[in-house]
Amino acid sequence: MNEIILDGESLTFEQVLAVAYGEPDNPRVRLSEKARENVERSANAVQLLLARGEIAYGITTGFGAFKDKIISRAEVELLQRNIVVSHAVGVGKPFDIPTTRAIVIIRANTLARGFSGIRLETLELLVEFLNRGVNPIIPEKGSLGASGDLAPLAHMACVLIGEGEAIFGGETLSGKDALAKAGLNPITLAAKEGLALTNGTTIMTAVGLLETHKAKKYADVADLSGCLSLEALNGTLSAFDERIHALRPHPRQVDCAANLREILTGSEFVRVFDKSNVQDAYTLRCIPQVHGACRDAIAYAEWVVKIELNAVTDNPLIFCDENCDTIEVISGGNFHGEPLALSMDYLAIALSELGNISERRLMRLTDESSNAHVLPPFLTENGGLNSGFMIVQYTAAALCAENKILAHPASVDTIPSSANVEDHVSMGVTSVLKLRQIAENLEHILALELFAAAQGIDFRKKKIGTDKQLGKGTQPIYDLIRRKVPFIEKDVYLKNYMEAVRAIVADQ
Repeated sequence: MNEIILDGESLTFEQVLAVAYGEPDNPRVRLSEKARENVERSANAVQLLLARGEIAYGITTGFGAFKDKIISRAEVELLQRNIVVSHAVGVGKPFDIPTTRAIVIIRANTLARGFSGIRLETLELLVEFLNRGVNPIIPEKGSLGASGDLAPLAHMACVLIGEGEAIFGGETLSGKDALAKAGLNPITLAAKEGLALTNGTTIMTAVGLLETHKAKKYADVADLSGCLSLEALNGTLSAFDERIHALRPHPRQVDCAANLREILTGSEFVRVFDKSNVQDAYTLRCIPQVHGACRDAIAYAEWVVKIELNAVTDNPLIFCDENCDTIEVISGGNFHGEPLALSMDYLAIALSELGNISERRLMRLTDESSNAHVLPPFLTENGGLNSGFMIVQYTAAALCAENKILAHPASVDTIPSSANVEDHVSMGVTSVLKLRQIAENLEHILALELFAAAQGIDFRKKKIGTDKQLGKGTQPIYDLIRRKVPFIEKDVYLKNYMEAVRAIVADQ
């Protein structure tokens, strides 16, 4: 992926990830010829409106509650500068560089569609941020999710005019200095441009995309960790029987059961039929039902983000024919983040559930009475003197408790703004910021389960023989853990081992 061509209609998940993370090398980004033509037509339409003296929201009027304030033609450029600098009031830590790059490419793609009235030179400068490594410093907090992600996007736009701050070459610089060092010049915003740059769902889309990508990975890891725990606990495969799931054919439940059967193919650690122990606890028996439902939420989030990637989300929008004989400026609400807010709240709940069931399996690994004495208390041989994995489970429980609080949906809240003109907002950025913390916690929870499950496998080996084989999918993850982390014979400083397994989860 050496080059990405933006046309406003075909940006993909994979392209955003390539730009965000620079894999394998930062691909160059440019506008398609069609996009260039559409952008120029829309910008010309704005200038024609000005020449005619027509009244159009955000072009010759103020914004929000000031929508009825008419702006003279002599002041339209100042109006656009004012919206950018006055709206750059975000707070909190800045987004990391991958997120910032995702924000910039998504915003550029939205504007490339050619309905926003931005000039080609302004859009090309934004694209050059990606190509030359100018990363605006964008604080995380300040967006209500309607009218778009105003405050954070204003911080991005400030750098275009030489204001704000940016990171270039590893240095934090003023916007003006960052542009100069990158060989770029600031611009003076023209009519409609400040509004086009700041009004839209770009922040929540960027964070949502990155976290949805992680969620897909964590769902795969959760299947692996669940299977390794099942083997450590002498569980049975019977609940994953294809015939059971065919009778309740939720697609991702069926897929998950099939995946679990594949992972555990050839395992000599699973329990054959035992009339005294015919079924496992829910956290093992119901993995397909729980993990499958969580995958439903991931799929929904991905579906929403894919639509949003190529959506036009600012306001107002410029509609004109090829020669700009007919021009309409239509105000609407595509900036409202409700589709993303709801889907990301749903995803946050799902990831919390992946963590909840993982922690319960971890509890079963450490609780001798719960695992029917298959494993020693707290996965240590000399309990009492050694605490073993006792507090490992505490940490997972603490993270799950935090996730339960964070999983409360942001989308059900709304605080009217702009003198009650903008009287219902989505809180979409709050949704994705909470999701991001939940995902980070989940990464640790899954790592803790894998850490404990590998310990449990070693105790099982002592009982059934070291020559016994794990499943087709669990053997590689067990081997990878053991290359990084030894069997814990007695109490030692565990933090570094926990971090090693977390890194494995992050790299899957």
